[in-house]
Amino acid sequence: MKRSRLLVLVAIVILVGAFFAFDLGHYFSLDTLRTQQSALQAWYQANPALVIAAYFLAYVAVTGLSLPGAAIMTLAGGALFGLVTGTIIVSFASSLGATLAFLASRFLFRDAVQGRFGDKLRAIDQGIAREGAFYLFTLRLVPAFPFFVINLAMGLTAMKARTFYWVSQLGMLAGTIVYVNAGTQIAKIDSLRGILSPGLLGSFVALGLLPLAAKKVIDLIKARRVYRGWPKPASYDRNLIVIGAGSAGLVSAYIAAAVKAKVTLIEKHRMGGDCLNTGCVPSKALIKSAKLLTAIRESGKLGIRSASAEFDFAEVMERVQRVIAEIEPHDSVERYTGLGIECLQGVAKIVSPWAVEVTTPEGTRTLTTRNIVVAAGARPLVPPIPGIESVDCLTSDTVWSLRVLPRRLVVLGGGPIGCELAQCFARFGAKVSQVEMLPRIMIREDPEVSAMVAKRFRADGVDVLVDHKAKRFAVEGGEKVLYAETEGREVRIAFDVLLCAVGRVANTTGYGLEELGIPTTRKRTVEVNEFMATKYPNIYACGDVAGPYQFTHTAAHTAWYAAVNALFGRFRRFRADFRVIPWATFTDPEVARVGLNETEAKEKGIAFEVTTYGIDDLDRAIADGDAHGLVKVLTVPGKDKIIGATIVGIHAGDLIIEFITAMKYGIGLNKILGTIHIYPTFAEANKYAAGNWKRAHAPQAALRWLERYHAWQRG
Repeated sequence: MKRSRLLVLVAIVILVGAFFAFDLGHYFSLDTLRTQQSALQAWYQANPALVIAAYFLAYVAVTGLSLPGAAIMTLAGGALFGLVTGTIIVSFASSLGATLAFLASRFLFRDAVQGRFGDKLRAIDQGIAREGAFYLFTLRLVPAFPFFVINLAMGLTAMKARTFYWVSQLGMLAGTIVYVNAGTQIAKIDSLRGILSPGLLGSFVALGLLPLAAKKVIDLIKARRVYRGWPKPASYDRNLIVIGAGSAGLVSAYIAAAVKAKVTLIEKHRMGGDCLNTGCVPSKALIKSAKLLTAIRESGKLGIRSASAEFDFAEVMERVQRVIAEIEPHDSVERYTGLGIECLQGVAKIVSPWAVEVTTPEGTRTLTTRNIVVAAGARPLVPPIPGIESVDCLTSDTVWSLRVLPRRLVVLGGGPIGCELAQCFARFGAKVSQVEMLPRIMIREDPEVSAMVAKRFRADGVDVLVDHKAKRFAVEGGEKVLYAETEGREVRIAFDVLLCAVGRVANTTGYGLEELGIPTTRKRTVEVNEFMATKYPNIYACGDVAGPYQFTHTAAHTAWYAAVNALFGRFRRFRADFRVIPWATFTDPEVARVGLNETEAKEKGIAFEVTTYGIDDLDRAIADGDAHGLVKVLTVPGKDKIIGATIVGIHAGDLIIEFITAMKYGIGLNKILGTIHIYPTFAEANKYAAGNWKRAHAPQAALRWLERYHAWQRG
């Protein structure tokens, strides 16, 4: 700590210590005020300026040092100076003292707190920057909130001191008037409970309701400002229009129909979106075929003397399409029409906050609606690498058109999509080069997890090229070539087919967001608040287009908040909950995770303990010939509370559910250990991980005494 901060801290400690050491608190009591009221009144009559100055400075000191007694001093202000004068003095003194406490907290503690909790504070500071004045105003209006806590807490944020001062002065005014008014009747009050007379109690009830009313008024003002220039229809054709029929759009429409709202769902391509047509469903179908081929090739490990398989890659890809077709009815127009949803195949464009223009083969028409949900999804990102347009780049959207297995395939990207497809094609027999510019594949996972997957990839024939940055593509003598840079040198990688899997970008253009001025984030997603609403209170966004995660299950999750808040937000709104978000990468071995991993916990400065269990020790895994992988759990130090879990191995995506449930409902490792798991199953790995945690936290002193006890029992 810097010397200046140390001096300030010591001074504050001395002053606060003196307050308690000399029992100065007894002067700040109702009994003292009542017994000394006559003497104080006489002193005030004789020296009004001196008394006001002394009272003002004392009040500033009490509030500035966060000492108890501000409420009694406010009552004293009413008793001494009357309602008007007392209110003025207390208002300025309390605001000045609060600002001093605010500045002291910032000077002494903000840097330390920022260093440890920077990520969390960043989100709070962003909220303060947007609506900090209103948040502080509402807190000041409610006397139930200890004002000294507000002073110190706000000092840790990025709120400007002048904003803090004037908002505090304005926000505390109503409460100040109530307390000063109570002070004017001090002679009639026998205890602090006496303040709660019917009249004053009504004042406090009004104070409690005032923030809600103020919030409504401010929301109306903001709405009028944002809707300025847009004519509002007298009535609406629909309650909700949903743009996009992927996972998020389907869920939004389903919820609206379930509560009997009139809803229209607009999709310009295919129902089901990416997940059904080009993402989750086709990739898992392809993975299944590739995994079967590998199992047959490795059947010797299971005692099978000879086994082989012949396949035609075109037939494998046709099977993928059959799987899509079989699942397609779940997301079909027929099904959703049957649920009461109007499904339109066409191009949507938002032309006002309450109107959507739809262009279909039959023509263009405009639909009015009270609310809009944008669920436009995302698309594969193709980076602007020189020459990439000359080599017919495939993406996760277009790779499904292949019917001939590439002889040499370059997969650009080491994330989940790139990893799943790289391993698949290698298992079918393609010579796969996976090019990743970062030091390892699956960079979001812990290093040992990435290493396990990379080891298996290399065993499957994937040439994993990490620390390779793609610089340019070329066609040389009819041969496609990638030039990549690694360790300061350039390497040449020849290939026949390029698959680009470097990420996905939200679809935020082409359907009216720009015209309405709806902003996007740095990650190029639609900017939404905690309720999934855009700058327009009746326009919501969810799924991949809004983030922050691009998974089918999180798309459905955010869709619930978007639909419910759109339809019922005028009565109650729900903040989207992202506390327990799981995901899985369906490589072999599978990788599944929920919450923090070790890498993220270290980056965020969060204290943790790590417990692991190696699946190579699991009976069922040994019996099945799948004895590889691990269960890794992060817990609060010294406690069994789970803050994250990672599973690597077969069925990881299924096994992680136990930890998801535990985190969601506050179940610790002790409860998992005490739960019966069927033997022999892979799920026992979770229990054994809990057992490892229990052994590491066994009470050694108690065990030593038990050892002596049992020795004594033996005689």
